[in-house]
Amino acid sequence: MAERLLQASRQRRVKAMTAAAGSARQAAVPLLLCALLAPGGAYVLDDSDGLGREFDGIGAVSGGGATSRLLVNYPEPYRSQILDYLFKPNFGASLHILKVEIGGDGQTTDGTEPSHMHYALDEDYFRGYEWWLMKEAKKRNSNITLMGLPWSFPGWLGKGFNWPYVNCQLTAYYVMTWIVGAKHYHDLDIDYIGIWNERSFDVNYIKVLRRMLNYQGLQQVKIIASDNLWEPISASMLHDPELLEVIDVIGAHYPGTHTVKDARLTKKKLWSSEDFSTSNNDVGAGCWGRILNQNYINGYMTATIAWNLVASYYEQLPYGRCGLMTAQEPWSGHYAVEAPIWISAHTTQFTQPGWYYLKTVGHLEKGGSYVALTDGLGNLTIIIETMSHKHSMCIRPFLPYFNVSQQFATFVLKGSFSEIPELQVWYTKLGKPSERFLFKQLDSLWINSGGSFTLELQEDELFTLTTLTTGRKGSYPLPPKSQPFPCVYNDDFNVDYPFFSEAPNFADQTGVFEYFMNIEDPGEHRFTLRQVLNQRPITWAADAFNTISVIGDYQWSNLTIKCDVYIETPEKGGVFIAGRVNKGGILIRSARGVFFWIFADGTYRVTGDLAGWTIYTVGHADITAKKWYTLTLTIKGGFSSGLLNGRPLWKNVSVTFPKHGWAAIGTHSFEFAQFDNFHVEAAH
Repeated sequence: MAERLLQASRQRRVKAMTAAAGSARQAAVPLLLCALLAPGGAYVLDDSDGLGREFDGIGAVSGGGATSRLLVNYPEPYRSQILDYLFKPNFGASLHILKVEIGGDGQTTDGTEPSHMHYALDEDYFRGYEWWLMKEAKKRNSNITLMGLPWSFPGWLGKGFNWPYVNCQLTAYYVMTWIVGAKHYHDLDIDYIGIWNERSFDVNYIKVLRRMLNYQGLQQVKIIASDNLWEPISASMLHDPELLEVIDVIGAHYPGTHTVKDARLTKKKLWSSEDFSTSNNDVGAGCWGRILNQNYINGYMTATIAWNLVASYYEQLPYGRCGLMTAQEPWSGHYAVEAPIWISAHTTQFTQPGWYYLKTVGHLEKGGSYVALTDGLGNLTIIIETMSHKHSMCIRPFLPYFNVSQQFATFVLKGSFSEIPELQVWYTKLGKPSERFLFKQLDSLWINSGGSFTLELQEDELFTLTTLTTGRKGSYPLPPKSQPFPCVYNDDFNVDYPFFSEAPNFADQTGVFEYFMNIEDPGEHRFTLRQVLNQRPITWAADAFNTISVIGDYQWSNLTIKCDVYIETPEKGGVFIAGRVNKGGILIRSARGVFFWIFADGTYRVTGDLAGWTIYTVGHADITAKKWYTLTLTIKGGFSSGLLNGRPLWKNVSVTFPKHGWAAIGTHSFEFAQFDNFHVEAAH
C-alpha cells in the first residue's frame, strides 16, 4: 500500500513539476495534507512547556578584509539595487546583522582597510567605506544590529611590537574612539564590539575595554569574545567572575554547528560570529541552508554571520566569490544575485531578533532538520532543510558523512499554535536547472482539524511555513552584461572633495593609498594618490614589506603602464609600477610580476617579484626625492622595457613568468610617496 502511495505521489510530483516549469505562477510541489499517508514519524511543534533561546538574527561581514572594495564605485541604480538585495526588509536577504571590520591599515584577507587613526594624533572618520555601508544598511532597516571588530591595528599602538595589548588602555581608547566617531559623525549606534579577530585575547584588555566604554557612557555597547574558537575563552570566563560579567556573547568561528560544554555552562548567548566563506554556488547555498538551522539545533547558536556580505573584490584574490552575492564589476554595472541570498530569505524574512526558538526543534528521521520560531504573539515560522552531504559542504570544517533521502514528514501543531488554520509556504530546490527553484511562493497550506500536516521532502530542499504574509521575492530588471575591465584606463585623481578616501578600482594589498591634495603645488600635481603609512601596522596576515595597490584585469598580459611618481623620503625612498602581478590578499608577500623600481639614491631596478629576490636588471639614473618623474613600463610577450620621463632606461629584458596579472603601484617600504596620471593600455 505504502509503495503504491509513494509511486502515485512520485507521478503527481513529476506532473506538478512539469506544470510548474511551464507556469511561472505557482510551483505546485505536492503538499500532502492527510496525516494518514505518512509512513514517517510525526514532529510536534509545541510551546506548552515554554520556549527555547531568544533568536538574535542572521547577518554578514563586510571586511576582513576589503571585501566590499569594488561596491562603492558601482554606478546607480545598480549600487542601490545591490544594497536592497542585501538589507531591504522583505525583499532579498533582509539581513538582521551587519558586522564590519574596524580598519587597521593591515592586510586582512583580500586587501587592507584604512584606520580612522593612522598615527597617534590623527583622527578621520570618513576613510574607507564601512561607515557608508553601515548608513546604507540602516537607511533600509533602522533595526539592523551593527557590530565592529578589529583584524589589524595601526602600528603606533604596538610601540615597536607587533601586538595590540602592549598598552591595553591605549588600544581600548582607540576602539572606543571608533564607536564614538560612528555616532558623532554618522549617527550610527554600534551594538556589539569584538576583541581581535581569530587571534589571542587578553583578559585584562577585555576588562579595560568594558570600563572605558562605561566611562564614556557607552554601557549599551555589548562585548562579544573572542571571535576565534569556543576555547580558551569559555573556560577563562568560568574561572573569572569579572570576565564572565563583562562579556555578553561568546562568538566562535566556523563551529561546524557544534559548541562545547564550557560555552553552554557560561549561560551566555552563543553565536557563530563568522561562518560560511564558501563559494556562492549551489553547494555554498546548501552549506548556508544547513548551518542556519543546525547551528541552533546542534550548538544552541542564536545568530549566524556569513563571511562575507558581498563578493566585491577581484575574483582572483583569495576566496573569490565567497559572498552572499557577487558584485565585482563596477565598470560594467553587472552583478549576480546568488542562491545564498534566497537561502537567507527563508529565515530572515519570517523572523526577527527578539523572536524565540521553540524547544521542539531537531533532525528529521531520514536526514535534514527543522526549526520553529515564534514572536510570542501567535506567529509561527517553521524552516525545514534537507541538504545532502554532497551539496552542503562548507569550506570548513570537515563535514562527517550523513545521508538524506526522500521522506514524508508529519508536523503536529500544539499549545498556542493548535488553532492556526493556514500557513504560507516558500520553497527552494537546489540542483539541476530543470528542477531548480529559489524562494518560490507556493499555495498556502491548510492545516487539518487535528493541527497536523504532512510534507513530502526530497533532498536539497528548503521549506519555510509561516503565519506571516509579508514575504516577497524582490526583483529588479537584469543588470548590464558582464564586461572585462576596460583595456584603456586613466585616472588623474583630480577630485576636489572625494566622497571616498580611495580611488576607484585600486585594491590596496599592503599600505593605504588615499586621495591627497598638495597645498604647495598649484600645478598639475595638486591632486594625487598618496601612500600614507610610515610604519608597519600590527599585522593580522603576512603583509609585504613593501606597499602595493593592484588594479585591472588579472588576464592582462601585453600592456603598457604609465604613471607619474614622487618619492618623498630622501636617499632611502623608492617607488615602483608593475604589471602581470599574480598574487594578492594574504599571499601578497609572494607576488610575482614585472616590477619597475626607482630609488631616491639615483638607482633603478627591474625585478620579477615584489620582494625583490629575482633581479632582472639594475642601473643608475638621474633620480632624487621630492621631484616628479614619469615611469612607463611596457610588457609584450617574453620581453619588457622601461622609460624614464619618456626616454628609454632599459629595454628587451626577458620576462618569462607570470604570463598575466594585474597592474600595480607601490613603494619600497612603509613610506610616503605620491602617484599621479595613472594610465594603462592593455592589448585585447
